[in-house]
Amino acid sequence: MDWRQAELEYTDEVIGETTIPRAFFDAVERHGDIDCQLYKGGIYDRSLVSAGIVPAAPDGEYAPLSYERVGEIVARLAAGFRDLGVEADDRVSIYADTRMEWAHADMAIQTAEAVATTVYTESSPEQVQYLLEDPGSMGVVVENADLLGTLAEVEDRLGLGFVVTLDDVPDEVAESITADVCTLAEVYQRGAEEFDREQVERWLDRRDWTDLSSLVYTSGTTGDPKGVMLQHKHWRTLLNAVRKRLGPRPDKPDDMPTFEAGKTSLAFLPLAHAFERSGHFQSLASGITIGYAESPDTVGDDIAKVKPQIANSVPRVYERIYNGMREEASDSAVSKRIFEWAVETGQAYDDAESPGVGLRAKMQLADKLVFSKVREALGGNIELFVSGGGSLSTDLAKLYRAMGITIIEGYGLTETAPGLVFNPPEEIKIGTMGPPLHGVQLKLDRGVVSPEQEEAADGEVGELLAKGPNVFEGYWNKPEKTEAAFTATGWFRTGDIVARDEDDYYSFVDRRKNLIVLDTGKNVAPEPIEDEFATSARIDQIMLVGDDEKFIAAVIVPNFEQLRDWADEAGIDLPDDPAAVANDERVREWVSEEVEAVNERLGRHERIKEFRLAPEEWTADNDALTPSLKKKRRVIRSRHQGLIDEIYGRAEPAAETGPGAAADDD
Repeated sequence: MDWRQAELEYTDEVIGETTIPRAFFDAVERHGDIDCQLYKGGIYDRSLVSAGIVPAAPDGEYAPLSYERVGEIVARLAAGFRDLGVEADDRVSIYADTRMEWAHADMAIQTAEAVATTVYTESSPEQVQYLLEDPGSMGVVVENADLLGTLAEVEDRLGLGFVVTLDDVPDEVAESITADVCTLAEVYQRGAEEFDREQVERWLDRRDWTDLSSLVYTSGTTGDPKGVMLQHKHWRTLLNAVRKRLGPRPDKPDDMPTFEAGKTSLAFLPLAHAFERSGHFQSLASGITIGYAESPDTVGDDIAKVKPQIANSVPRVYERIYNGMREEASDSAVSKRIFEWAVETGQAYDDAESPGVGLRAKMQLADKLVFSKVREALGGNIELFVSGGGSLSTDLAKLYRAMGITIIEGYGLTETAPGLVFNPPEEIKIGTMGPPLHGVQLKLDRGVVSPEQEEAADGEVGELLAKGPNVFEGYWNKPEKTEAAFTATGWFRTGDIVARDEDDYYSFVDRRKNLIVLDTGKNVAPEPIEDEFATSARIDQIMLVGDDEKFIAAVIVPNFEQLRDWADEAGIDLPDDPAAVANDERVREWVSEEVEAVNERLGRHERIKEFRLAPEEWTADNDALTPSLKKKRRVIRSRHQGLIDEIYGRAEPAAETGPGAAADDD
């Protein structure tokens, strides 16, 4: 049977029209003995551990909680939140990094008939105030003493009814808060004292799937974040559609990756972001075990310990993992050459329509020497990575495939809970985001694209418009923003320019607002060009500029690890200061070789004519990236405006530098 028809007809015990908490408790009934969560010891002062509610995990190692036990914890926390005064449709915010207690609190708040709202941990005190004030949160769940300190700067303006901390916090920090402060363990204990299973069932039964489940605040790159109103049905219908595509359908071969009970996933993206949150709901409804990484920076170590089959991530993390492999291979000249040879062999094998005997033999050797070790370093069990939250470099996806690791790319927005299209394992098209998910309607507004985009696209191109049961209905308290987000006939404007091929697969072109319009009238989509550098050994990050200018230019963060290795091999003595390195003409020439190699693959008006080097990586911590690791282009432009002005002749070059060197504008 064709996979499309099989998907259309498939249904099982996970697929249904229930609320998110009901889907979870149904999974608890089916999979009570299966591990639900894996949590790491020695990294948090967990109140649930100190109170003896869950056992301590060994330092640096993982311990499990079963579905049955997590169900008991969630039910008692729900009763505890009700005892704190939470009622139906109240908003309760979660201000914490991704960890098992985030999921406990989220599911408990929703079980108690309330609405969970999100706060990113990178938020400033003023942003925290906005993200609590805008939804009118009556309480907030805070991770630890540090974040409680940030909250304390603005808490007296908010009128909160309570503050719950996931960790134990010092009394002096708790006393800085005027609202009642208690730990998550104390909420559990209050709920255990008042616990009535029949009452919990009544709360679950009263909730309809059209009720509001969550306000997910967009991380945004400009302006105030918007609270996306997501009902249970929005999450749930997306969950159903993904289940149809990735669930254990009987038509799937045994060796095809699926989402099903008993498998393990690794979580490290922000749960305040719709992508990871939706993946959690999918896992918790399906009986999948979720392991929680200590942080995005420790994923390499944690993935080896958790040994997952599945992980969700964003393109920037896949780039980091690949760069980490390459840097590890650079420890010796011999291993570096072997790694580079293996990558070239893998690329040739992937590109070959019919690999010959010689290429197959080389590929077997490359797998033995390099790729098998890469898979082992990733836990040895990876069946598939899911990529979302940005466009994935085609070259990077091919490199992973050559190494025997499948990356399935999809696409959606917070406003679509968050999926619209997703590559099916049966027919992955690398370089595309896949065909529509079940129930999703899509069309293109072709009137907003340029002739250059039409000519460059593979198929029709336009702004993507969407309808479907997973598409949100509005922004919280922002009727004008809501109206602007939809056409007069009710189609949601994604703001993204995409291409559609003859098989109904969609490919990302760029954000409509990111398009660069040169003063010649030529339009340039920056993201596909930036993606050309995703596997570069010399360039870590790049952002194109050129709006209303004569040519395209770029601000570039070099790969400092590879740069130091190159300098050592070449006998070049570079300064220690990154800003001085960015001003070095020899470094500019080293980077320029990579830029020119990519320029050869671009159209004349797309080529990077000038660039400057930035001395510091762009991260979420320094506010250059969103929490989901997308570039904040406005912030980066502002931070490096001096470099951009220099490129276009509006500022004098820095003293004793060449034409490509960076001035210190930060």
